[in-house]
Formats: sequence, C-alpha cells, structure tokens
Amino acid sequence: MQIDKFSDYALRVMMVLAVRSPQRASAREIAGVFGISENHVAKIATALVREGYVVSQRGRAGGLSLAIPAAEISVGALLRRIKSQPPVAECFAESGSCLIMPACGLRSPLKEAQEAFFAVLDGYSLADITKQQRALARLLPEPS
Repeated sequence: MQIDKFSDYALRVMMVLAVRSPQRASAREIAGVFGISENHVAKIATALVREGYVVSQRGRAGGLSLAIPAAEISVGALLRRIKSQPPVAECFAESGSCLIMPACGLRSPLKEAQEAFFAVLDGYSLADITKQQRALARLLPEPS
C-alpha cells in the first residue's frame, strides 16, 4: 500500500496542529514548513474541516486547529476518510470493467491486504504519532 501525497500532507498538517495545540496555525505557515503551495494546504484543510477533524477560523487571529483531541483521532480512520488515491486495482473502482473480474481470484487478497494496512494504522492515534512533542516542535519553524 502507498499513501498518496494528499494523504501524506494531510497527516503532516494534523501533526503540526497537534504539536502546536491549542494554538492555531495558518495554511501559509504550514505550507512554509513543508515547502508546498499554500493552495494545496488550503485544499487539504478544507477536506479536514469537512471531515470534522479541523476547525478553521477566519480573521487576524484565525487559523487552523484540531476539532477533537489528538488522542481521539485514529490515523487509520483519518486516512480512510481523506484519501484521494485511486483504488488499489481497477476492480475496486466504481467503474471497474476488468475483463477477468468475474473469475479473478486477486480481488479478495488485495482487499484483505488493504484492510490489514488500515487495521495497523487504526491502532495509532494522532497523539501516538506526535508523542515526541518537544523534538517535533524544535523541527518546526516558529510561527511568524
């Protein structure tokens, strides 16, 4: 299994917010930390807000913050809800039209492998992956 860039950056956004909590961080600050476009971070933030993981506040003192405690955010559940990657194989796509699909024995093992991937991540919370708060905070530039 592979995590697409959108999901990878979404996890990074969430980690920044967990480390900076309860302070807010702007999309611009987060984009600067990882050297990605502010527009891309804004799209990720929109998805995270839509899924209920992040709160966005406008205005001078605005920014992004966690909507729920980091300990209550399952990494596996987060990835399932925000992943934008294509399906593992064509037969998992809604428009899957593989010629051998009716007799293929690969779909079941691929689905099982995908679920095992997420099951492992279900065992970790955002708090678990940001346990090294001080070390992470030192690696993140101070907000401007």
